Amino acid sequence: MSANPYASVSTIRGVGPKLEQSLAKLGIFRLIDLLLHLPYRYQDRTQLTPLTDVRAEETHLIEGEIKDCRVVFGNRRSLKVTVKDGTGTVYLRFFHFSRYQQKALQEAQSIRAFGEFRFFGRELSCAHPEYETFDHPPNDVTPELVPIYPTTQGLGQARLRKILSELCQQAWPEGSPFEHLVYLHTPPPEATEATIASARETLAIEELTAYYLVMKGRALARQSTAAIPLPRSVALGRVLLDQLGFKLTQAQARVVGEVLSDLEKPTPMLRLVQGDVGSGKTVVAAFAAIRAAEQNCQTAVMAPTELLAEQHYLNFVQWLTPLGIECVLLTGSQSAKEQKPRLKAVADGDALVVIGTHALFQDRVSFKQLGLSIIDEQHRFGVHQRMALQLKGGTQPHQLIMTATPIPRTLTMALYADMAVSVIDELPKGRQPITTHTVVEDRSADVITQLRQAVARGQQAYWVCVLIEDSDEIDAKSATSRYQDLLQELKGVRIALLHGRMSGDEKAEVMNRFKAGDLDLLVATTVIEVGVDVPNATHMVIENAERLGLAQLHQLRGRIGRGNLASHCFLLFTQRLSEAAKTRLSALRDSQDGFYLAEQDLKLRGPGDILGTRQSGEQSFRIADLSEHAHLIPRAVSLGDEMMGSAERAQEMRQILETWAPADSGNLTV
Repeated sequence: MSANPYASVSTIRGVGPKLEQSLAKLGIFRLIDLLLHLPYRYQDRTQLTPLTDVRAEETHLIEGEIKDCRVVFGNRRSLKVTVKDGTGTVYLRFFHFSRYQQKALQEAQSIRAFGEFRFFGRELSCAHPEYETFDHPPNDVTPELVPIYPTTQGLGQARLRKILSELCQQAWPEGSPFEHLVYLHTPPPEATEATIASARETLAIEELTAYYLVMKGRALARQSTAAIPLPRSVALGRVLLDQLGFKLTQAQARVVGEVLSDLEKPTPMLRLVQGDVGSGKTVVAAFAAIRAAEQNCQTAVMAPTELLAEQHYLNFVQWLTPLGIECVLLTGSQSAKEQKPRLKAVADGDALVVIGTHALFQDRVSFKQLGLSIIDEQHRFGVHQRMALQLKGGTQPHQLIMTATPIPRTLTMALYADMAVSVIDELPKGRQPITTHTVVEDRSADVITQLRQAVARGQQAYWVCVLIEDSDEIDAKSATSRYQDLLQELKGVRIALLHGRMSGDEKAEVMNRFKAGDLDLLVATTVIEVGVDVPNATHMVIENAERLGLAQLHQLRGRIGRGNLASHCFLLFTQRLSEAAKTRLSALRDSQDGFYLAEQDLKLRGPGDILGTRQSGEQSFRIADLSEHAHLIPRAVSLGDEMMGSAERAQEMRQILETWAPADSGNLTV
C-alpha cells in the first residue's frame, strides 16, 4: 500500500510535538513537504583521500590509526586526535566534547572521518568532523553521496537525514514527482551533476505549472467579481492632453487606451504597466485617475517612499487641479493635526485622488467610494499590504500596478499570469542618451574634475554611496565621509547630504532645494533610486558600483538623462573585481535597454534582484530556481493551459496543485 503523501509529519515514527515544531519552522507540515525539502548540495563520500593528499580549504573522507588523543590548552581548550595512515598525518579537533566521547576516542584503534580541513597554526586539522571509530581495521568504504539540508535550531543534519531516509524507503504512488524526489534524497554513488539537474528540472516544471495554474485561477475568479464600471464621460482626459505641454509617445498613448478600455468593464481591472525609467508611467496613471473622477469615484495612489509619494502628488496637482479634481497627500511623517482635514476630505469624497505611502493602510483612512488603486513599484509592498488597500473600497476597485523594473518576458508569463500586462517601450522624444563610464577608484580625482566643470556650466549632479556611515565590516566609502571630502575638494559648490536615516521633513527639504536648483551636488545613498525627477541633473557617480546589482544600477542611472542635455554616469569600482561584477558593469556600460539588462541580471543573480526582496505572503518556490529554470516557463504555461482545457486531465491538475499549492488546490476547476 502506498504512503499517503498528504498525511501529517506527526505520523512518522519518532516525530513528537517538539520535532514537529522544528519542522514547521522550515514550512514542513505534511509528508510531501518533507520530501520537497531537498538537499542544497551533496558531500562526495565515494572515495578515501590518503592523508598526504589532504589539502586545506577542501572537504575529504579520510581514515587512519589513532596515534594520540589528549586534551590540549591553547587559546581554547580542545580534544586533539592525531591520525596517521602511513602516508601522512592530520589532526581532528573537538572544542565541545564529553568525557564519554573522549574515552571512546582514546580506546579506539582507528577512525574514519569526514569534514573540511584547515590549518590550525602549522597543523592540518578538521574541527568537529563526522566520524566513526573502530577497534579493528575498518571495512571497505561504502560509496555514497550524502545530502546536506537546510536546517533550523533543534534539528540537525543527522536527524533530518535519518527521517528522510526512512521516508524514502516507503512505498509511494507511482510516477512524478515521487520517484524524482526519492532520487534526489538518495542519489546513487554513480549519480552525476547532469542526472541530479535533470531530476530537479522535472520537478521544477511541475512547480512552475502549479504556480501558473494558481495565477490563472485567480484571474478567472476575478472575472466573476463585480467592480464599478468607469465608462467615458465628460472627456476630462482630452482636456489634460491639450494642456500637458508635451505629446504622448505612441507607447504611452497605446497603454492609456488599454487601461481606459479595462476601466469600462464591470469586472475589476488588474493591469501591470512596465516602463523603463523615464518612460512616462505617471501620466498614464493620471489618465486612469481622471476616468475614475469623472464617475465621482476615488483613486488611491500608493508609493513605497515619501519622496516618490511627494513627487507623484506634485505631478497630479499640476495636471488634475486645473480640471477641478482635488488631490491630497497622506504620509506617515505628517502630524495628526495635518492629517485630520485630509482624512475628512477622503471620507467625505471631496478628495478624489489620495496619494500616500504605507499611511494609506491606517484604519482611520476611510474612502467614500474607492474605484481605482494605483500601486507604484509593487514588489516593494507585501501582498497583505496590497490586499488591505483593496479591501478599503467596499466593492472591488480596479487596480493598476506600475513598475520601472523591466521584467523578462519569460518571468512575466508565469509570475504575472493573473494580470494583463502593458509595456511602455519608448522614451519621450528629446531625451539624450546617457554615456556610462567605468572608472577605477584610484582615478576618482578625474571624475571630480568633470563634476566641477558640469556645475560650472549650470548643471547638477548626484554622488551615490552604498553606505550611510563608514563600516569596519564593509570596505566601501560612505556617503557621510564622501560628503566631507567633497566639501573640501569642491569649494564654492553647493553640496548637500541625503540618506535614509534623515527624517521625512529633512529629506523633503533637501530634495526640494535640489529640484529648485539651489544645490549643485547631492551626495546620497540609494534612497534616490526611485522618485527623483530633476531634468537639470546630468551627471551621476556611483561609488563601489560593484556592490550593487544590475537592476539597481540601472534604476539609479535613470535619475539622470531626464532632460534634453547629454548625461554621464561614472561607475567607480575597486581593483579587486569578481568576474560577475565585471560582467555587470560591462553590461551597464554597453546598454541602456532595461529589458536586456534584466535578462542579464536574471542570468547573473537570479530573480531576486529583478523582483525585489520577497515579502511576507508572496509565493515562494521550493524547487524552481528562476535563474536556472526560466527556460522551462513556456513549457509550464503550455502544460497549464492544456490541463485547464481538458476534463480528462482534471485529476492530474488537482494532484499538482495539492502537491505544490495546497492552499489554492480547491479554488480552480476546468
